[in-house]
Amino acid sequence: MNKRTSILILIALMGWVPAATAAQTTQSAQSGQTNVEVTVYNNNLGLVKDTRDIQLPAGEGELRFMDVAAYIMPVTVHAKSLNAPEQFQVLEQNYEYDLMDYNKLMDKFVDKKVKLVDWNQYQDRKETVEGTLISNNNGNPVFKINDEIYLGYPGYKVLPEIPENLIAKPTLMWRYTNKSSDAHQLEVSYLTNNIGWKADYVFVLNKDDTGGDLSGWVTVDNKSGATYKNAKLKLVAGEVQRVADRSMDSMVRAKAPMMMEALGGSQFAEQAFFEYHIYDLQRRTTIKDKQTKQISLLEASGIKVEKELLVYGQQYYFTQHYRDQNPKQKVSVYVKFKNSKENQLGMPLPAGVLRLYKEDDKGSLQFVGEDNIEHTPKDEEVKVKVGEAFDVVAERRQTDFKQLTTRMYESAWEVTLRNHKEEPVRVGIIEPLQGNWQIVEQSHPSKKLDAFTLRFDVDVPKDGEVKVTYRVRVGI
Repeated sequence: MNKRTSILILIALMGWVPAATAAQTTQSAQSGQTNVEVTVYNNNLGLVKDTRDIQLPAGEGELRFMDVAAYIMPVTVHAKSLNAPEQFQVLEQNYEYDLMDYNKLMDKFVDKKVKLVDWNQYQDRKETVEGTLISNNNGNPVFKINDEIYLGYPGYKVLPEIPENLIAKPTLMWRYTNKSSDAHQLEVSYLTNNIGWKADYVFVLNKDDTGGDLSGWVTVDNKSGATYKNAKLKLVAGEVQRVADRSMDSMVRAKAPMMMEALGGSQFAEQAFFEYHIYDLQRRTTIKDKQTKQISLLEASGIKVEKELLVYGQQYYFTQHYRDQNPKQKVSVYVKFKNSKENQLGMPLPAGVLRLYKEDDKGSLQFVGEDNIEHTPKDEEVKVKVGEAFDVVAERRQTDFKQLTTRMYESAWEVTLRNHKEEPVRVGIIEPLQGNWQIVEQSHPSKKLDAFTLRFDVDVPKDGEVKVTYRVRVGI
């Protein structure tokens, strides 16, 4: 039998409690919980509000508030009585995390008497002896029994009590003063690490890639070291600034004077909060420790999308000789849509991964690509890269290069687009430029997107080829 089993059986059989648990000490466990709210942030952070009914004796005493998160941030704890705030005051707070284990228990009983229990299989009876623990020796105990030294001893090691300063689970301990004879509704708020959430989206494209259906899921990952039973769950989307020893008062007390808005087909209601957005689950849920939970966030159908084929250049192309031995360039495939009410959406979309699917000719759904999306407000565009085109090919050649001055360059280019599909396509050529630049000549119309970006949109017929040529002068 291993050491862990020995300890578990010891505690279960003996039923002892810590020596420090006296009349003036009150314990509160999760069983006394009347409400729990968990607000989860994107950056592996959670705000827990744990409310319990606790009967406290009048005067000063000690309260052990157990079953808190193992990754609690003790400096963020805030405790108050909801029904009698003026009658209860915390004088001193300690966070006890020296959890008991085999070695810690044994170390506390060095030079003390312990019982050693073994089963005599030959006589089918239990044998108990008493000895002094001389050394624990990192789990290899040494005993003195009847003036003899034993290096280890079979069976159970039975201890007379659980030492005062060891606890079985992380515990908040308060020295308090209480003036009320009634039970307190004590609300304890704190921040904890190791709980976070993210969004995952599934977009199913229609046959001609012009629209589709979107579903969103929330994934909550709880490794905080606590289970939150029947909890009220809220999710905050946005980048919350964190610094060491930050006070949490603003997080605990902040209120958002905004109306909650239900998301279409969702279990969540959404509201603006400070510079973030809160998603409030409209039912309670249990979030177990070491559990990943998925909850439906939204459902939307008939969303109009646009597919783009894009070829990207590089800034360095235009200030030096281009000697790439492999002139072929990848043609990237993007899908974009407007997050608007007119497009069946129009709610803030939290950051996450968007995965695209499409049915093949036999009606079987196939995965076509995925990409990350950022936090996207309503009426903004969502654009994701799906992959690289198979049947559309681009080739780039530098047909001329001149260094006009020490800081002025002129180059001529030919970009060939070939379409092997059974339908025409439009390909965008995106050229990032630098410094002062000017198009000297071009075969196709171009558009200046911003101070340093040029774009050509080129229609390529089915099984066809188009050459785009232009000359550009760049001064840096």
